Amino acid sequence: AASKLLVYQKKLYHIDDHVGISIAALAFDGRLLSKFMRVECLNAKFAYATQLPISRLVASVGSKLHGPTMVYGGRPYGVGLLVAGYDETGPYIYQTCPSANFYDCKAMAIGSRSQSGRTYLERSLEQFPDSTLEELIVHGLKALNDTLPSETELSTKNCSIGIVGKDHPFKILEDDDVAPYLDSMNRDIADQAAGHEEEEAMVAQEGGGGAQGDEQQEQMDQQ
Repeated sequence: AASKLLVYQKKLYHIDDHVGISIAALAFDGRLLSKFMRVECLNAKFAYATQLPISRLVASVGSKLHGPTMVYGGRPYGVGLLVAGYDETGPYIYQTCPSANFYDCKAMAIGSRSQSGRTYLERSLEQFPDSTLEELIVHGLKALNDTLPSETELSTKNCSIGIVGKDHPFKILEDDDVAPYLDSMNRDIADQAAGHEEEEAMVAQEGGGGAQGDEQQEQMDQQ
């Protein structure tokens, strides 16, 4: 069980108005890469008076991750990133790996026990294009909730939300700002559980009716 003295590390970082990241694994390496990404975005603004495209930013991160792997005695960056941003070509979510590989994704979960989150996202992927912002956030929270150990609950203390989109600068929601979305998630989970119980009860009744009908038929045959 998690200690009551446990303090959760910050996992979301603001990079620029149009992009932010979440990290998994070594927080120190994540902070180094976040500083590098901020400098890249500032250089683009200074040199070209425009925001750095997300694809170019992620390519620069990939090159930086690749550097230590080509030097004898160099230590690879021990961190994975999810890069979420919006530029002139649309929204993006990129996953970067310590191996310097990066992938353009529609939805992704990284870190320990992330397979459960990816399974939920794959199962719900078709719903995302027609979802509202609040519904998308609830989907993300459900995916995150599926990755938690059984003795841990999602709360305002261990959860943060990052939002970015068209005409919506990157923003991080923490503490009490997260509470309404957690309440929506809990209501959806409770409603789904109640629906499953009703379906199981209906199936059980149908099965019982069939068994009773069989018994009556046997009694009529004996008579």
